[in-house]
Amino acid sequence: MRTAPAALAAHLAGEATTTCHCWRVTRRDGVVLGFTDHDRDLALGGTAFLAASGFSASEAEAAAGLSISADEVSGGFSSAAIREEDLAAGRYDGARVEQFLVNWAAPDQHMLLNIREIGEVSRAGGEFRAELRSLAHRLSQPQGRVYSRRCDAVLGDARCGLDLSSWRGEGAVIEVKDASRIVVSGLGGFESGFFRQGALTFSSDGAADVETHERRADGTAELTFWLPLEEPIAAGETFTVTAGCDKSFATCRARFANHLNFRGFPHMPGADFAYSYADGERVHDGGPIFE
Repeated sequence: MRTAPAALAAHLAGEATTTCHCWRVTRRDGVVLGFTDHDRDLALGGTAFLAASGFSASEAEAAAGLSISADEVSGGFSSAAIREEDLAAGRYDGARVEQFLVNWAAPDQHMLLNIREIGEVSRAGGEFRAELRSLAHRLSQPQGRVYSRRCDAVLGDARCGLDLSSWRGEGAVIEVKDASRIVVSGLGGFESGFFRQGALTFSSDGAADVETHERRADGTAELTFWLPLEEPIAAGETFTVTAGCDKSFATCRARFANHLNFRGFPHMPGADFAYSYADGERVHDGGPIFE
């Protein structure tokens, strides 16, 4: 049960109140931002809370117990507050949001109402909407491993154990054909498809997932991305690209020679085996029922 500080409780008990809401957003990279629905900036707890940022919240209901509640905040993009490129880069994913009730006439009189985490974020028309999830949503996250034919490790992580230093390339952008295709130099020593399903990081901090990699006759290469780039890039931009993996046992063994660390279950029977049955004309070996 929340208990309001004595000074704030006395103010709330009065005939007229001067209260507003403030939100303190702490991103995973340590950046702290403050927003308020008041008509002027406020400062409390060492954080400046910006007004006129377009930041507002939807109605929310509080519930007892560990039920998962979610509400929403929305706002417009501005250079002084939330930038669209920061949202596109995922810098607000999982950010911590603290909501305060504040007496704007005396900001020292404030009370923490709740703590949320930013969930799904949508962007459209220069505005954003972000879901605020209660901390109880962490209890619903899947735990343990899932049986699958494909590997569930991340290429190069501790469970994979592969040294990616031999599977990286560096180069520079020669031509930008569109937001999904670029021509690059520096990858002439790699065969076509080497960086298929790989990850590319630009020197300007942008990133993209590679869909296809084609080596051209003049020694350059053309890379196609799964999704269009969020931020424009120019010729001369440098990058680092890492080879990808389709998570299959065949690729792990033939391409990376890392099959001893394969983290999937390639010999697990599939759905055809589960629905198969024994009869007098067929061997019950898990093969397809209908051919």
